[in-house]
Amino acid sequence: MIFVTAGHVDHGKTALLEALTGTNTAHLPEEKKRGLTIDLGYAYMPYTDANGQAAVLGFIDVPGHQKFLSNMLAGLGGVDHALLVVSAEEGVKPQTVEHLTLLGLLHFRQITLIITKADRVEPAKIETLISQIHQKFPQLTDAPYFVTSAYTGQGIAELRDYLITHAAASQLTEKPFRYAIDRVFSVKGAGVVVTGTAVSGTVHVGDSLYLSHGEKVRIKAIHAQNQPSEQGVAGERLALNLANVEKAEMTRGDWLTALAPDFATDRITVRFQAQAPLKESNAVHLYHFASHTTAKFNLLSDKQAVKFAQGFAEIILDTPLHIAVGDKLILRSGDDQQTLAGAVVVEIDSPKRHKRTEARLAEVAQLAAAQTPSAYAAVYLAQKAVEAAKLQWMLQLSEAELAALDLGSSQKWLYQAGFKQQLQAQVLEKMAAYHAEHQDQLGVTKARLYRMALLAQPEALANFLIDTLIEEKQLLQTRGWIHLPDHRIEFDAKELPIWQQIQPLFAATTQALWVREVAQALSLDETFTRNLLYKAGKLGYLIPIVKDRFLLSEQIAAFADLIRAFIAEHGEISVNQLRDEIQYGRKLTVQLIEYFDRTGFLRRKGNVHLLRDQETFKA
Repeated sequence: MIFVTAGHVDHGKTALLEALTGTNTAHLPEEKKRGLTIDLGYAYMPYTDANGQAAVLGFIDVPGHQKFLSNMLAGLGGVDHALLVVSAEEGVKPQTVEHLTLLGLLHFRQITLIITKADRVEPAKIETLISQIHQKFPQLTDAPYFVTSAYTGQGIAELRDYLITHAAASQLTEKPFRYAIDRVFSVKGAGVVVTGTAVSGTVHVGDSLYLSHGEKVRIKAIHAQNQPSEQGVAGERLALNLANVEKAEMTRGDWLTALAPDFATDRITVRFQAQAPLKESNAVHLYHFASHTTAKFNLLSDKQAVKFAQGFAEIILDTPLHIAVGDKLILRSGDDQQTLAGAVVVEIDSPKRHKRTEARLAEVAQLAAAQTPSAYAAVYLAQKAVEAAKLQWMLQLSEAELAALDLGSSQKWLYQAGFKQQLQAQVLEKMAAYHAEHQDQLGVTKARLYRMALLAQPEALANFLIDTLIEEKQLLQTRGWIHLPDHRIEFDAKELPIWQQIQPLFAATTQALWVREVAQALSLDETFTRNLLYKAGKLGYLIPIVKDRFLLSEQIAAFADLIRAFIAEHGEISVNQLRDEIQYGRKLTVQLIEYFDRTGFLRRKGNVHLLRDQETFKA
C-alpha cells in the first residue's frame, strides 16, 4: 500500500518519513541543497503483517511549493490514503489549504492529520492548533491525528503502528494492469527502467504490456515497494525493467497497459466539483495521473457554476489522453495558477452534437450514478452499439468481467437486446416503405439497405443485423436482391417462355448484349424485348450497365469478385488493367467500370479506381 504526504513547504514531511523509514526522500542534489522537495520522493517501510508475512509500506513525499504542483499531482495518481502534515510551529499555511483542497477534489478515502515539530512548542499550543483545524476544516473533524517530532521520536512509533494496522490490499488487483509512467531512465547492465504507481491489476516478470503508442514491451524485472519481486499489484510503487524498447521512445505521462491502448480521446464528459467560480467556457490545464495538457472546459447544464457547485461538463483536450471512466482529474486555470475544480470522468469520446438536450443530460446523470459495469453498460448501450474492446477499455474490465455483462454481440460489437430489436424493426420499416414506392422493383442490395436504414451504425453490425433477419426469414434474398417475404415480381404467362429463350443467349457469352441484338436473334419486337429485359433486371436476373445493354447478374458478381481480388493485391485498378483481365474491348470496359462507380462499388481517383464498398455484389 502507498501513503501520500501533503502539506506546506518546510513543515517536516521529509523528516517525518525519514523517522518512519530511515530514508531521506530528498533524492535530487538541488533538493538537498535547498532543503525542500522539488520532485517526488519515495520511502519504504518493511514490516510483518498479521499473518506473519513480510510486507512493505510505501510513502510518496510530494513537493510542497506551488511551482512544483504538477509533480505533486502526478504523485497522487493511484493513491487514496493521505497524511496531511502541519507544523506545530507555523500552523495552517496557504499550501496546507491547497493540498487539502486537492485531496478532497481527488476523493481521497482517508486523510490522517500529522502535527510535526511538536518538540518546538508547548502542548497547549498544539491542542489549540488541532481545535482550530477541526473548526476550519470540518472534513477533518473525525480524521485520526498524531502529534509527532522527528527530532525526539515523539508519536513516531504510534503512527507507525497505526499505518501498519490500516494498510489494506488494493481491491483493483483483478482489473487489467494499468500503470502511469512518471520517470524513465537507464541502468547500466539492466537497460531501460520506468517508475510509477500501479493504478490497477497485477503484473509479473515475463509479461508483455502495451506502451501508449501501441508497441509491446516485455517485463524483465520488477521492484515492488523498493524490493525485488516476481510481481507487482495495484497500489504499489513499481520500478519495471523493460525489454524491446529504447529510453527515447517513452516519456513521463506514458502508460503501460494490459489492454491495447487504442482509444485515446480528446473529448470527455465529467462530473465536476468547483473550487472557484466557473463560467460557461474556460481554458484550463488538465492533470490526469502523470499527464498534463491544456483543454477547453464547457459547462453542460448551467451558464455558470459558483464555488463548491457540482455539475456536468464537457472537456475538449488539446492532446488526446488514455483516459478511462472513473478516472480523477484536476483542472487548473489557464495560467495554471489556481485550482478550478476536481472532476471524475463519466464518458470518453463524448458526442459532439445535441450535448445539452434534456435527454442527453438525463443520460449523463444516469451514467454518473451507475455503480457497477453492468449498470453503466445498460445506460450507455441503450441507444447504441460499441466495440467490445472499447467498452473493455472505458470500464477497464477483465475478460471475465466483460463476459459477465451478458450483452448481445456481433463480431467485435456489443449491444443491448432491446437495441438490436429496435434496429431490426427500423430495417423492416424502411424495406416496406421502399416496396410501397417502388412496386416494380424486386428489392435492394445489402449495401443499399445499410445506407437506407442503418447508416448511423457500424457497417459490420448493420450487415450482421440484416443477415440475422434473412436467417429468421423476416427478409428474403433473391439472386442478391433483399426484399420482404410477401413482395413478389414475376413473369406472366406470355413473358416466361420468352425469357427462357433469352437467358441462354446471355449464358452463352461473357459479353454484354444490347436490346436490339436480343430482339434480332429471336425475331422479337424491340420494344417488347426492351420491356422484358428491364423486367428481368427488376427480378434480379439481368443488370443494365448502360441504357439497353445488359449482363447477367451472375456475370456482374463474377467481375466484382475479380476486381476485389485485383485491388486486394494491387491497391487499385485502371480501365486498361480491367480490360486485360476480362478481355473486353475498351469501350465496354469503360461502361462496366463506370457502372461499378455509379453503384458505389468503386470510386474513381484520377485515372484509377479504388474499392469503395466491399460488400456490394456479394451473394
